[in-house]
Amino acid sequence: MLVVFRKFAVTSANLKVIAAFLVLLLTFFLLTRQEKEIAYEPFPEESMGGRENAVTVELASLETEGLSEPEELSHTRSGILLFSSYTVQQGDIVGEIANRFGLSISTIVSVNDIRNTRALPVGRTLRIPNQDGVFYVVRRGDTLGGIAEKHRADITEIKAANELFSDRVNPNTSLFIPGATAPWEERVVVAVAAPRPAVIVSQRIFDWPITGRITSGYGNRRSPFTRGWSFHDGLDIAAPYGSPIRAAMAGRVESVGYDNVYGNFVIVRHSNGYKTLYGHMSSHNTRGGAYVDLDTVIGFVGNTGQSTGPHLHFTVYLDGSSINPRTVLK
Repeated sequence: MLVVFRKFAVTSANLKVIAAFLVLLLTFFLLTRQEKEIAYEPFPEESMGGRENAVTVELASLETEGLSEPEELSHTRSGILLFSSYTVQQGDIVGEIANRFGLSISTIVSVNDIRNTRALPVGRTLRIPNQDGVFYVVRRGDTLGGIAEKHRADITEIKAANELFSDRVNPNTSLFIPGATAPWEERVVVAVAAPRPAVIVSQRIFDWPITGRITSGYGNRRSPFTRGWSFHDGLDIAAPYGSPIRAAMAGRVESVGYDNVYGNFVIVRHSNGYKTLYGHMSSHNTRGGAYVDLDTVIGFVGNTGQSTGPHLHFTVYLDGSSINPRTVLK
């Protein structure tokens, strides 16, 4: 019994030593951890004298770096240029698309680099900006002020649309000029890309749509609006206001509408790739999809659109490009 008790006593003493050692080890571990947490505290209140003395840290801003946004731009952020898209449908013309989105024709033509407004390919996706204007490619020596003056535009609106923070512009970059327009004849390229076979262009297949005096022929001329040289894609035929206009050849009406340049117009599609355009009408006398012949009055002479007096603008297209109407008129 004594032997057993002594063994038990020794064992109990050892356990006490082990327990004490574990307690010391745990205490040391907890103290060490607390010291580490205190060492990594960013701004100890004890060392900084309380929150009333806390250091305020501010992020670097454009202003502190000397790149502050111009005050005038901060009030015109709605002027930033934004785009949506539109897919060309069968029968679409530029004038109707522009009217649909409340834009000018020159805006749609410039933004999408349209070469022929009367031959938009079905399925083409057009960019539709949120404001009127045209693109301008900066040339060497250009200044922002000079560009604004040339286009009669507001320099602040140009900076807002293009998100410019200075007056510096780099050559060969494209700037959007809000509210600017370009002369119609300079934007629309309708000249025939290659000569037509003589047998086609010499055929006298169209009747004169009205009787009158030719005041402007087909080809290069001085624009009555800009006084610069430009391309005129048809014949201007002066006639009394309200004179009836007849289809130059039988066909089906492709489009009836209003255009900022041609005013009230009608486009008729004929056989063999021909189309005819009748512009500056005072009013229409037909509808889209109607069949017309040489006796059909499709409208009346007027002075709408870009016009200097009552007359008919008459264009003939072959496979999407304009040709000289004189070559096909009887």
